[in-house]
Amino acid sequence: MSVVSSKRLSSLSPATSQSFKFLCPHLNYKKFRDNVTSIAENIRNRNVKNVDVHRVAQLYNEFCDITTEINSLRSKRNEIAKSNKNLSSSSSFSSKLSEELTSLQNQGRKLKELIHQKESRLVEIEQSLLQEAIHIPNDTHPDVPIGDESKARVLKQIGKQLMRESVNFPIEDHMTIAGKHDLIDLESAANVTGTSWYYLRNAGALLELALIQYAMQKAIYKGFTPIITPDAIRTEFSHACGFNPRSRENAQNYFLSTSTSNSASNFSSPQGLTLSATAEIPLAGIYAGKILLESQLPIKMVGFGRAFRAESGARGADTRGIYRVHQFSKVELFALTRPEDSEIVFDEIIALQEEIFNDLGLCFRLLDMPTEELGSNAFRKHDIEAWMPGRDSWGEISSASNCTDYQSRRLNIRYRPNSIASTTATSTEFVYTLNGTAVAVPRIIIAIMENFQTSDGKVIIPKVLRQWTGLETIG
Repeated sequence: MSVVSSKRLSSLSPATSQSFKFLCPHLNYKKFRDNVTSIAENIRNRNVKNVDVHRVAQLYNEFCDITTEINSLRSKRNEIAKSNKNLSSSSSFSSKLSEELTSLQNQGRKLKELIHQKESRLVEIEQSLLQEAIHIPNDTHPDVPIGDESKARVLKQIGKQLMRESVNFPIEDHMTIAGKHDLIDLESAANVTGTSWYYLRNAGALLELALIQYAMQKAIYKGFTPIITPDAIRTEFSHACGFNPRSRENAQNYFLSTSTSNSASNFSSPQGLTLSATAEIPLAGIYAGKILLESQLPIKMVGFGRAFRAESGARGADTRGIYRVHQFSKVELFALTRPEDSEIVFDEIIALQEEIFNDLGLCFRLLDMPTEELGSNAFRKHDIEAWMPGRDSWGEISSASNCTDYQSRRLNIRYRPNSIASTTATSTEFVYTLNGTAVAVPRIIIAIMENFQTSDGKVIIPKVLRQWTGLETIG
């Protein structure tokens, strides 16, 4: 038994339903048990807390042992039932035969009760097994640097940095520029919603719309199917995609409730709704529970949606302006592939990202992110940072991740290889999923404002956006 499905749990185990209600994760528990040492090392390298693969291995061994016991007890019960039937159909009757029948019936009842006890225990173990194993992070690509953010490896830099000493006018940050041209309104948003929310006004609003149109058109040209995603998702889909912190303190989601379900305990229930942190989640959910044909792969989608992040605790330059906010517009790239094609598509996503930022005229660099910067779903992640001269620093504007089968096992997205002709054949494989940000609007607006400011206080709009803004400059 290489893979144990939690399919039964949606109906039999209320404890497990705390994380999953509509989905049926298919985790490879045997792999976890057989690779405890390497997985434990991977967990340490990622600095993941409160995840115990040894406990998972222990639970899986117990699960297998009890499963074997149940099968043996069922076999014995079947033998007793067969003997009982043969004796009952006997033409001769005696007190000895009656005693044998009574003994067999008693044995059958005891076995039935014992099997029921074992099955109840099996469900409990299976619940615990899923709850522990669901937090084990993905494997890590062998070339990924080990350590924290300081260990990120710069793979390339494109464009030249605009430095303060290279121009004969003072470099201003995006909020100073926005104030001159009435582009961003934080004060009104603070009154209406709260801190770290914003209004885009005038050319600022036009820039957002232009960036969305440009990124969507670019991705469509490269073969991505355009999709407008819902911003609200079932919480369990967020968990299945890897956005599943172990503690409430680390949760970064906004949960929705209705007047009939407004208790705090219902906010994060699997049946409840969450504001999506990224369009990656609803895009991945499209194919949840489905079996694709190999000929359909790869499937490439580009989605537009709003991203909601209940982030807190940021300090310094990150809190100024619209660099770190609770809601922003984002164009997301997402792909489903065969395992052997995932690295090719990963490179394609990154190439498209580079093309978009190069067309915008930005100076940016590509980084191979280290283990402690990988989300639980990522096998490998490359970030792209743009130079932001007003902040006098690099700022993350994009990322791309190969999630292998981490998400597809939790969402149960599989494909049937071409070598299997029958559509009723049971042999299937899990797809690999990949994602990448085409445009995260606020930070691109920051990069445009700060890199293309002029000595007379204007901002030059990138040529590729002008057909949608109707402007060559701001100011």
